[in-house]
Amino acid sequence: MRQLDSTKQDRIEKSMPRGGVSLLNDPALNKGTAFSESERDALGLRGLLPPRIHTMGEQVARVLENLERKTSDLEKYIYLISLQDRNKTLFYRVLLDNIEKLMPLVYTPTVGQACQEYGHIFRRPRGIFISARDKGRVAEVLRNWPFKDIRIIVVTDGERILGLGDLGANGMGIPVGKLALYTACAGIHPTSSLPVTIDVGTENEELRDDPFYIGLKQRRLRGEAYDELIEEFVMAVREVFPAALIQFEDFANSNAFRLLDRYRGRACAFNDDIQGTASVTLAGLISALRITGRALEDQKFLFVGAGEAGLGAGDLLSEALVARGLSMAEARKRAWFFDSKGLIVAGREGLSGHKLLYAHDFDPMQDLPAIVARLRPTGIIGVSGRPGLFDPQVLRTMAEINERPIVFSLSNPTSKTECTAKEAYKWTDGRSIFASGSPFGPVSFGGRTFSPAQGNNVYIFPGVGLGAIACGALHITDEMFLLAARTLAQKVSQADLEEGRVYPPLKKIREVSLAIAVEVAGLAAERGLATREIPGEPGRYIEQLMYDPAYHFDS
Repeated sequence: MRQLDSTKQDRIEKSMPRGGVSLLNDPALNKGTAFSESERDALGLRGLLPPRIHTMGEQVARVLENLERKTSDLEKYIYLISLQDRNKTLFYRVLLDNIEKLMPLVYTPTVGQACQEYGHIFRRPRGIFISARDKGRVAEVLRNWPFKDIRIIVVTDGERILGLGDLGANGMGIPVGKLALYTACAGIHPTSSLPVTIDVGTENEELRDDPFYIGLKQRRLRGEAYDELIEEFVMAVREVFPAALIQFEDFANSNAFRLLDRYRGRACAFNDDIQGTASVTLAGLISALRITGRALEDQKFLFVGAGEAGLGAGDLLSEALVARGLSMAEARKRAWFFDSKGLIVAGREGLSGHKLLYAHDFDPMQDLPAIVARLRPTGIIGVSGRPGLFDPQVLRTMAEINERPIVFSLSNPTSKTECTAKEAYKWTDGRSIFASGSPFGPVSFGGRTFSPAQGNNVYIFPGVGLGAIACGALHITDEMFLLAARTLAQKVSQADLEEGRVYPPLKKIREVSLAIAVEVAGLAAERGLATREIPGEPGRYIEQLMYDPAYHFDS
């Protein structure tokens, strides 16, 4: 019976026309109702589409109208991802032209909920899933991807998705979302990017008990077996996609730093949670100091949270201070850290790794308001994932000791933020210089309207990636992220600062990404890390590489 069914299916498939229908089902080529009269005739589309031809502008308007009818952000996310599955060109046109409105839907904060419910909203597979069962044949798995000229790979193992913890294979929403932003914000062609999830299990019992969970229902692979799988993956990428940059995303603290240290000198690779977050944070601090009028070396910053984001930012801040003439020891004394056990100080038991670099001589303290009052930081930077940690007492104290306190609440999604924009302005009498990890709308206080900026890594990683791809960089260095931070800060106008923004509006994101790409490519050439010479004027050359989502019609 099975053979008969198979034979019957083969006959049916062979009897079907291969032109029009297959074209309409190809998201990279499909134009929907925008196919011209001549294309409909030439491609066998006549009758398969309604007779009226729509412009892309009309299609965009239809998408936005339908989007507004959705009753929740998650439903809007599903609708947009479904559009990406049907018509990539239209999806990216809509996203690029409406980036400020749609980025919170395509990425943070909505992508967090999408990952939590990924198995329940699953429609079709996206990217490449490499599981622990694929050990020994990872290169074979990668070769199953239909596009061969891959230039950027975003990979996660799903263990630390945003501030939501271990979501296992459900974390695929993160690399998918990041690569959508690479295309929208830096013009990386969608066929040049590949999202990858390495599924080694999950410690999330709720997911393992979920009948719709899409990953391996086992506890996480650890130790040598885990390392061997990651090593095989990196080597397989070098074999199958030798021109690809690897971006590590949302790995747990226990793996993130050591994997970065292991592969940054062996491949073109970086960790966005460590280096991208550090760069966007430093850029925000540089912009904030334009408001206070004080020098970077005169600051004292308290990082609330000592994971990848916080420690990465502390490291890049230290590099920036060394560039301004301080010794590394002096630079690190400008950065203090508070974690779940209290202030990180010399002599505290259990400290290891990067935390030891910031264990200063000070009394052990566990109470955050008391620490702020005694330490007297000029800025507090929240990267803890602990909602409400910047309570009224903390914010009032910051306002008492600083005329313009710097308050960055960078944890995301919104449910994990240390404080909201409204709380920051209210409890500092409207004097705080505020930035957040998740977007907040304008806030009116004291007769002023503030438009706080989102300290999103999207200001950094697309430009860094574009620059590395343009020049064929062998490696990605911390110096590139330091330069990216300075470049981003230069794009903040005086008008932005007066509105309370320490980052430029997202509508300028392609301009920002291009500027960063030019600087990164130039630095790579200076350091002997570029494998391709950029001809002519670098800005013009790189801009011409950027993908513009538009239909191209046959004559």
